[in-house]
Amino acid sequence: MENYKEPGWIEVITGPMFAGKSEELIRRVHRLDYGHRSYMVFKAAIDTRYSVVDVESHSHYKMKCQPIKKAEEILEYLKVKTVEVVAIDEVQFLNYEVVGICDQLANAGIRVIVAGLDTDFRGEPFPVTAALLAKAEFVTKLTAICVKCGAPATMSQRLVDGKPASYDAPIIQVGAAESYEPRCRHCHECKKAK
Repeated sequence: MENYKEPGWIEVITGPMFAGKSEELIRRVHRLDYGHRSYMVFKAAIDTRYSVVDVESHSHYKMKCQPIKKAEEILEYLKVKTVEVVAIDEVQFLNYEVVGICDQLANAGIRVIVAGLDTDFRGEPFPVTAALLAKAEFVTKLTAICVKCGAPATMSQRLVDGKPASYDAPIIQVGAAESYEPRCRHCHECKKAK
């Protein structure tokens, strides 16, 4: 990151499933320990795939966090704890108010690091992530490896019984390798409703 005269900015780590977003968030937060920076880590409570109280990557790197159901809870926790950095994993699962809260925190001099999917299984942008990408000072877009052809994967393929999910399936479905795989744009499949 650049050295800014004034502290406070937004960093977004994004990409498809299995690109290493949570792992990169954990890496950045761990580095704060060396600089003796105070921080608090949050994640969407809906994500219980590996742990309820940890941000945990698919490679099983993990870090303690505070699970939250709504973005407004971040401000409640910060009333009792002063921090220099706020990190949020699985930001796409939080309500849209998280965008304004991240802005508010950055304006108050807090470094905000968020990680989340940029698009859903259909390839459509997640509104929360899209807004944060537009507001961020720093964006890191990661790719995975397409399981079909080995090309850079930028899409999250949802599978139902081993077959591509239908376009009209529910947008939110928390899962891991049993439900998703990384694909490039050419190998990604999503059957549009007729």
